[in-house]
Amino acid sequence: MKLVEFAEIIENRPIADKIYLMKITCPKIAALSAAGQFVELYTGLGERILPRPISISEIDAIKGELTLIYQVVGNGTECFSRKNKGDLIKVLGPCGNGFKINNEIKKHIIAGGGIGVPPLVELCKNLEGDVSVFIGAKSSPILAEKFESLGAKVYVASDDGSAGFKGNVVELMDKMKPEGGMIYSCGPKIMLKFVAEWGEKNGIPVQVSMEERMACGIGACVGCAIKIKDSESENGWKHLKVCKDGPVFMGSEVLWNE
Repeated sequence: MKLVEFAEIIENRPIADKIYLMKITCPKIAALSAAGQFVELYTGLGERILPRPISISEIDAIKGELTLIYQVVGNGTECFSRKNKGDLIKVLGPCGNGFKINNEIKKHIIAGGGIGVPPLVELCKNLEGDVSVFIGAKSSPILAEKFESLGAKVYVASDDGSAGFKGNVVELMDKMKPEGGMIYSCGPKIMLKFVAEWGEKNGIPVQVSMEERMACGIGACVGCAIKIKDSESENGWKHLKVCKDGPVFMGSEVLWNE
């Protein structure tokens, strides 16, 4: 069920280079939201009529608040970065299907890269047992301290070696050899592909949150369609929409080379 609310902005501030944290009050949407879902934010500008999909980083259903962390990559998100405390912003959500959490599993592995890290925070808050978090970035990973405050074991990788292990998340996982009954991952598609392959090699199922460009965000168009394996199809695959059927899929379902 998706709702529209005009949310009040509680705070909107930079937390890293071109990365902003926005906290909004939208009690009806917050009450329905779950880890791994996203919302659509509207700029309110006629020339930029399409909303922008923003992953939910944290949910406070009691206060009716959502925390969103977004990267400024174009005119729409640049518009969001100029919003001030007290401003109202049109929100549609919650959108998509989030992570499936099974707390009979007592060891969990989280792998995130870049701006794919924020939606994994709410997930971490809802996992029981031991949680190992692997965070990757080109230079300075974000939210490592947040995951540590939630009791997770945090491992950091950076492409240039300026923070933690020099290399990528999968290379760090290969080095540390974490144990778990499920891997949850969000980040660039190439990273998700290698995390899914790592999970298959090590006998651990993987849930991946796909990052695809979206137009409508509600399944009306096919701008975010990806190929998913389908044994009943003549071609052996079918198209599913990331915004409506995802963004979370099992890594073993995705046709990564398409």
